Amino acid sequence: MTNLDIVSIVNVGMLIRKPVAEVFQAFVDPTITTKFWFTKSNGRLEKGKRIRWDWEMYGVSAELEVKEVEQDKRILIQFDDDTTAEWLFTPRESEGTFVEIKNYGFKGNSSEIVNQVVDSTGGYTIVLCGLKAWLEHNVVLNLVADKFPDANV
Repeated sequence: MTNLDIVSIVNVGMLIRKPVAEVFQAFVDPTITTKFWFTKSNGRLEKGKRIRWDWEMYGVSAELEVKEVEQDKRILIQFDDDTTAEWLFTPRESEGTFVEIKNYGFKGNSSEIVNQVVDSTGGYTIVLCGLKAWLEHNVVLNLVADKFPDANV
């Protein structure tokens, strides 16, 4: 394993002060996920399904395959660019749920991989912050849309 292999794994996490079932549902049910991440989806995350997520404000989308869904524990998806994202949900007694997101499989030269890791780390951190605001306080922060206001179409 090279140093680049070690640093090319995104790993972000956040404590969400809600029960694990509610936090898990927020990622598999697009009617909830659209409150804090993408704007449109063609379906729920279920093992074996092909899903498309849209960020209509930017005119971009992502295609993915759902590899694994373990109720209230884990979600594993693979994007069409061959990167993989994994969510782990750990119940914390009387505190809520710790959500950890890992993203890996980046391609390119060293500089390109580092840039993808930095972008992905920031992106998934924003997603977790938006999730926390939505589930804990019922507030839509528009973090994803406001991250790049000049890129809105």
